Amino acid sequence: MMRSPRLPRASAPGRTPRRALAATIAGALALTGVGLAVPNAASAAGVPAPSAHYDMSHSGSTLLDVSGNGRNATLTGLTDASFADAAGDAVLRFRADGYASLPSGAITGSDNNFTVEYTVSTQTSANHFGWVIGDGVGPWNTTQLGNHIFLSPRSAQGGYTDQVLAAIRVKNGNSNGETRMPAGGGLNPGFTTLTMVGSGNTLTLYRDGQQISTLTHSLSLSSIIPTGAVMGYLGRSLYQGDPLLRADVSDVKFWDVALTSGEVSASMPTADQKKATTAALLRGDVLAQMLGANSALTNVTSNLTLPATVNGVGLTWSSSDPSVVSTSGVVSRSISADTPVTLTAVSAFGSTITFDVTVIAPTVSADLDAIVLAKRTTENLPLVTTGAVNGATITWTSSDPALVTATDAAYTAPAVGLADPYRGGGIVARPAYGAGDREVTVTAHAVLNGMRDERSFTVTVAEHGRTAPDAGYAAAYFKSDSDEKIYQAATSGNDFFTFSPVNGGNPVITSTTDTKGLRDPYILRSKDGDKYYMVATDLCIGCGTGWGPAQSAGSLKIEVWESTDLVNWKRTNGEDSGITVNQPAAGMTWAPEAYWDDALQSYVVFFASRLYSDASHTNNDNLYARMFAVLTRDFRTFTAPPASWQDTGYARIDSTVTKIGDYYYRFTKNEEGGAAGPLEAGKDIFLERSKVLTAPTTVSSWTADPSTTWQLLDTHMTSLETGQAGEGPEIVKLNAGDPNNAGDGYVFLVDNYGAGGYRAFVTTGDAIASSTQSDRLSQRSDWNVRAPGGLPESPRHGAFVSVPQTVLTAMHDWTGVSAVASTTSLSAQERTVTARVVAADGGDVAGTVTFTGETGTSSLARASAWSAQVPVSGGVASVVVPAGIRTVTAQYDGYRDQLVQVSSSDAVTLADVVVTPDPEPSPVPTDGAGQSGTGQGGTGQTGAGQSDPGAASLATSGQSPVLITAASMLAALLLVAGAVLLIGRRRIRNG
Repeated sequence: MMRSPRLPRASAPGRTPRRALAATIAGALALTGVGLAVPNAASAAGVPAPSAHYDMSHSGSTLLDVSGNGRNATLTGLTDASFADAAGDAVLRFRADGYASLPSGAITGSDNNFTVEYTVSTQTSANHFGWVIGDGVGPWNTTQLGNHIFLSPRSAQGGYTDQVLAAIRVKNGNSNGETRMPAGGGLNPGFTTLTMVGSGNTLTLYRDGQQISTLTHSLSLSSIIPTGAVMGYLGRSLYQGDPLLRADVSDVKFWDVALTSGEVSASMPTADQKKATTAALLRGDVLAQMLGANSALTNVTSNLTLPATVNGVGLTWSSSDPSVVSTSGVVSRSISADTPVTLTAVSAFGSTITFDVTVIAPTVSADLDAIVLAKRTTENLPLVTTGAVNGATITWTSSDPALVTATDAAYTAPAVGLADPYRGGGIVARPAYGAGDREVTVTAHAVLNGMRDERSFTVTVAEHGRTAPDAGYAAAYFKSDSDEKIYQAATSGNDFFTFSPVNGGNPVITSTTDTKGLRDPYILRSKDGDKYYMVATDLCIGCGTGWGPAQSAGSLKIEVWESTDLVNWKRTNGEDSGITVNQPAAGMTWAPEAYWDDALQSYVVFFASRLYSDASHTNNDNLYARMFAVLTRDFRTFTAPPASWQDTGYARIDSTVTKIGDYYYRFTKNEEGGAAGPLEAGKDIFLERSKVLTAPTTVSSWTADPSTTWQLLDTHMTSLETGQAGEGPEIVKLNAGDPNNAGDGYVFLVDNYGAGGYRAFVTTGDAIASSTQSDRLSQRSDWNVRAPGGLPESPRHGAFVSVPQTVLTAMHDWTGVSAVASTTSLSAQERTVTARVVAADGGDVAGTVTFTGETGTSSLARASAWSAQVPVSGGVASVVVPAGIRTVTAQYDGYRDQLVQVSSSDAVTLADVVVTPDPEPSPVPTDGAGQSGTGQGGTGQTGAGQSDPGAASLATSGQSPVLITAASMLAALLLVAGAVLLIGRRRIRNG
């Protein structure tokens, strides 16, 4: 065909020529944007002008064609933040989050001649289309899939691993019609220009001007070029389900002619230009990684991350003062003055990047300033012993060691598993339910480089919460890859297989922050049983994230909430955001779960993750999933970095734990496609045990010592029964009284993620604990999957937890916990009266009982003669009733938490007390008002100085032991009058 007229080289008005070599590399990355008015782009001398040229200039959702031909491309999912300025060269940073639709006309298809020049960085994920000519997205090997020519910068397919893959496809009958160009190698360091030239029936592929592959074919470009408005795409595959591109692209050109090899070399950006662009991107990417927890290079107080590779380019580091900042990024905290240091990185292709940093001299006060303790706690306190900012040594003292322990000076780390980062300090002994909260002052004493300082914190230790017997179960789960929200369900009673949705079947929690997706919720009941914690994966596949990017660039956060009723959830960190628990080199943070560690007196949170060699995530080896663990006491602060918990060289995910006797039992998914050592089946569940929860696992072994690591007990546990691959295992101890519980019952659940969600096995604790290689639990005759039914509808990887009746009712009503009814009964033993208060749910009762007594049955004496208020202990309150009181009733007054309703007893009648008068009774002295004096009360009276044992016991309760009423006073006067009359009669008779 005719070539387009050649255009002279030109620069855009008012702009520095984009491909000019930068003299210096300054600053980090900045956003770039230009107006819609675009001049004709420059063409290399002797090279035909391109029919479309995208130098990554953009305006809004438009990728500008700078050829002057007006063939602007349309951006989908890409924003201003997707573009970077690298020393004057615009770069489009595809992050599997968007693509560009190319308009028709750049290549016509009137013959087989065309050229595509594509400049891309080495840091590109495998099996992504860099560009494609053609349209029609569809499944592989179907007519829906359009004919096309494509180029993938890096492949992971057989025969093309880490090499460029390019192919042409025209479907023919039952044949897919795809013909691939031979593999010719991978990308060069930094930016590489890949040029494909079609000339007649030959395709030729060049890498930086050098031919690396050629293909002869019999297909016609006219069968490929679409007739619609879209010619093809940048960053998008036509294969349905393929991920979007993850790579940096700096320049793309199209010609409707076949360039010669000389024109290919002349047209592409020069090596110096690509080197400058690479170096500029490197600087920005290195800076983003190296800061770590530091706010700026001028304010360095903690270790820096000096990556060995970025964007696929190796880096070698040097330091002007290694004693202050080492070549591995370790920052000294022993300097006495702020110190400047120059760090230099030399790239694999020879460019030099320097960073001037200032290391701030440490202060001991900074470590104390970083300590945050809850003002009121229900958990052990995280009394850190190493400063978070400067690494000061911190020890703690306590104003009440019996309430909160101080740092244990004699603490030694265990030989196996994680060490206690609090060294015995911060262990809380909560007051009993009903005893009330108590305050304690803990003081941190910090020492650093001879400097000393201290800081005191006053904390209220909460009394134990009310507990009650478990009466049912709750569940939390998500539904599908397109419905990543948290749903909940509850049983109708104390039968595990009676679940139904709550909250009207609507989501309980929907994420609007982080990735905006919530998966794999797990609910853990607190060690004291009066609170629930929920953790979840921060991942949204339905938002367009592919499974590849989800594992290579996934969230480093977990989402965390707490609740007392499973209805009202609040974030533990007080923010509408997750909490970062993973390290920069990690690829994802999946399926977090937690369990209480008796030895460490802390919660262990564990999750699956890939681990790269550094934060740049550029290596492709050792990228199997493995399990990591962190510690927490409050689900707000977590230890860092995560400890390796399970790393056998094979992929593992989805661990769940229960403790039976002295052993922790762990169910985990083998994520390998096949065998993983002795784990003979991939995509199924296996069982291990250990006496140390945090003991590391480096190999799967039937004969491992469970006192030092984890011993394999069973494998290939579910798929032979269910016929499906399984993940997300859960193990739940059945409640007493559950009809499914024969006495030691457990339910084991597996998520058949490809076939409707959870399936259940009913077993026992003894059966789990007795599993061995020669007698495996899953191979016994009673290991049978239960028929479907009774579980939440289509639940995906979730959690199941026992709950008391109050929580079960709250979930079904979708309200807060309501007070339960109570009954109060009285019994008497001589003058001791005992009230027993029973809550309807059989749970704890705290508060007070008010006893009320009367002296007789006449209308004149029925008014209350006596009352006393007594604390309830263990649901019981007792009092010794003063003499003269005939009938007594009791009222349970409730407690300040208003969780148990008030109730009253029936009356009890006490036996009469016979009073024998003195043969020669003395006159009863009276005060000026004619009333009996204090300390000499008659029957039915108790004065302030009396020694009645009942009154003495009441006095210790802080309540008034006696209420003197009008009726009691009248009775006393009648007794006095009777005594006076008797004396008078005797005197008359004796006179």
